[in-house]
Amino acid sequence: MSQDRSKSDGTVGKALEILDLVASFRRPVRFSEVLERADFPKATVYRFIQTLTSQGMLSYDPDRQTYAPGIRLVRLAHAAWQQSSLAPIARPVIDKLARDVGETVHLAQLDHAQVLYVDKIVPGQPIEMYSQAGKVGPAYCTGVGKAMMAYLEADHLAEVIAQQSFHVFTEHTLASEEALRAELLDIRSNGYGFDREEHEPHIICVALPILTKRGRVLGALSVTSSTLRTNLAALEVLVPRISEAAAAIAQDAESWRFPDQPNTQSANTAKG
Repeated sequence: MSQDRSKSDGTVGKALEILDLVASFRRPVRFSEVLERADFPKATVYRFIQTLTSQGMLSYDPDRQTYAPGIRLVRLAHAAWQQSSLAPIARPVIDKLARDVGETVHLAQLDHAQVLYVDKIVPGQPIEMYSQAGKVGPAYCTGVGKAMMAYLEADHLAEVIAQQSFHVFTEHTLASEEALRAELLDIRSNGYGFDREEHEPHIICVALPILTKRGRVLGALSVTSSTLRTNLAALEVLVPRISEAAAAIAQDAESWRFPDQPNTQSANTAKG
């Protein structure tokens, strides 16, 4: 999170930035490590960490003198998973899809400018790959990320693209905004997109967006495999089946009154 964003969000934004920072280590972390990466003075970092700890958002191990995400976050995460995530609604659909196609199925949503994997069904022959439920990944070089980006409104898409790093992971990674936008136009035209080993060597997928009747992006669905046992042409054959699954998830989501509000930030930007 940038300094400008932290300032505009005030004290709450700064505290959440510290919370995100602690969580990003993916292990218990010492105060000195947080301070080294934080953009705030020592006294500010200390104050926020103490407040977050007293509120149960962080836990403190006095023996090791380390901080970690607290148990209160587990409760909040569980509530978010049930109320805001597509996962509970989509699980029966993606479970059946994985069984039918015999490949790994990913369910993802956008988390600001990143991809959040909210569920993953692995078939009988699992493939070692980065994605796991609860992990975040780059949007510009993943099939699900591009499938969602292709259907964002122009203002929102510009915001998301502006936050992409365009780090080159493999020789197939889209390394510029121009290349990404061209790819997104193709995806919008075809209705689906691919990951052509753009994030990890040998990992390929075909991905489709999950859209409301109004065309708002709820998430994305992908079938993922490896070039060591299949190819993109074989995955493309699965598009009709994946499309049925995506439509079923969207319908179930709307039936359960999944939030269908326009992007507030984009709406505000447009008014300005």
